[in-house]
Amino acid sequence: MSSFEALEAECLDQFGVAPRKEECRGCCIKLTWLCDLKENFQLTDEISIQRYVKCHVMLLIRTILFGDKFGTGVHYKFLPLLRDFGSIGQYSWGSACLAHLYRALCRASRFNCKKIDSPLTLLLGWAWIRLPYLSPLPRKSRNFPLAKRWHNWERGDRRYRYLTLSHFRKAFDEIQEGAAYDVDRVDPNIIPAEIYMQSVVWSATVPLVSFECIEWHATDRIRRQFGFVQEVPHQKWNLDKAHGEVLTGPKNLNWTTAPSHSFWVMHWTTNLYVS
Repeated sequence: MSSFEALEAECLDQFGVAPRKEECRGCCIKLTWLCDLKENFQLTDEISIQRYVKCHVMLLIRTILFGDKFGTGVHYKFLPLLRDFGSIGQYSWGSACLAHLYRALCRASRFNCKKIDSPLTLLLGWAWIRLPYLSPLPRKSRNFPLAKRWHNWERGDRRYRYLTLSHFRKAFDEIQEGAAYDVDRVDPNIIPAEIYMQSVVWSATVPLVSFECIEWHATDRIRRQFGFVQEVPHQKWNLDKAHGEVLTGPKNLNWTTAPSHSFWVMHWTTNLYVS
């Protein structure tokens, strides 16, 4: 739904209070409103604690998981996902982040694009692990998540900020075939065992679906990255019109049953644990 009245009703149900129109931007709730709301919660009972957590999750969604180029508000399409408090941790947030990252990379490849959004921490973490000659000097860390090794890198590797474009172009030119997919880039003892147990999920060749955004997860082309034998990849699926969907203008759609998305949602559901 795209009306302010729907946004207002959802916020009242979730937080017990709703923003004014000037505290919103279109279908987005301004981060300043959410920050003020979070700071003013009195954590006296289970309901107030849940509202505090939901507010924190909404801030994480915009600042870390699904950042946009403006960074001033979070789209309220995410808010209904928090209705069932016990289910928040059961969604496939990782696949949704990848969908938005792939979409952002697709758009950033256009000649007239000057900015990029999406979970860039995920992109930098992958690039700095797989292509270490592009990264700042990492700290010796056996902590998880892996990106922690570059926390506050500006303080420990001042020479990195003075590297020029020609340096990185030269590094790309000297990349050896398959170098980025060596399986020994990460100490396996650092990654929790429960993540390895889910390899059937993160190595599945399926469409990644997140609201209007659909991207193909072509893991059959990079099997060595997951420690598997690389076989001949399958023919890439054509996402057709679903790949061009945007949220511009009123939609009022249930993406699960929308004509452009229902087939791909079914594909995800039926093939996730088969790949």
